[in-house]
Amino acid sequence: MKRAGIGLGILVAMLAAIWWIIGADWRRLILAAPSDANVLFWTQSQRDAGFRMLDRVSVLVDAREIPASDAVKDLPRGAPLGLDLDLDAYVKDNRHAAIVVLHNGKIRLETYGLDFNENGRWTSFSVAKSLTSTLVGAAVVDGYIESLNDPVSKYVPGLVGSAYDDVTVEQLLTMSSGVRWIEDYEDPNSDVAVFNDHVAEDGSSNLVSYMKTLPRAHPAGEVFNYSTGETNLIGVLVIEATGKTLSEYLSDKIWAPFGMEQDASWLLNEDG
Repeated sequence: MKRAGIGLGILVAMLAAIWWIIGADWRRLILAAPSDANVLFWTQSQRDAGFRMLDRVSVLVDAREIPASDAVKDLPRGAPLGLDLDLDAYVKDNRHAAIVVLHNGKIRLETYGLDFNENGRWTSFSVAKSLTSTLVGAAVVDGYIESLNDPVSKYVPGLVGSAYDDVTVEQLLTMSSGVRWIEDYEDPNSDVAVFNDHVAEDGSSNLVSYMKTLPRAHPAGEVFNYSTGETNLIGVLVIEATGKTLSEYLSDKIWAPFGMEQDASWLLNEDG
């Protein structure tokens, strides 16, 4: 019995050591293990744990690393903003991971929440829309895209014959395609909840295959309708036009030349 007790004690000590070694991020994720592969339906505690490390959980998503710049550009600090508010309470109440204010090239405010610091990485989700649209602008400057007035199907031929035939690149960027899309995060049957699970029968792009099935709801260019699907479609547009993955083009046009200090990760679907 004494030997059994010693063995059990050693096992407990080893498990405790492993629990400590894996780090705080993994401990949070294990304790709040997501039960659904679709992040739309995660609880708040699962989001707090998972969104800080999605790029490291390969069972959920694939990711491609974008290396830090070889010529890091320092951002000098300016005078504090001197805000008349309890910023710590605001960050806590609104569950912010970070707030950074850059004014005239100087950092005027930098604060963190959710146990984050300047080395933490949070999944940006829709913030990436701004980066993707910036890459469209870069592709225009580089000559990969001739005009924002070109039809999307000129660069994404898989959309030929669909409601996107008469949609321009500009209309896609401004989410005014007029193509029906339901962005309801609480409805498991809405487009935003199911499009990532679609599998093309002909072996083509799963995303393009799904988007080309959508009917027209309004004339192109007349009605704004928020669409995560169209943001993903812009990504395909950049890939098709440039012949590069989004992460490669982002590295070439933004991450490296702007002197980014940290590595980034780009979460991937099957289009890259």
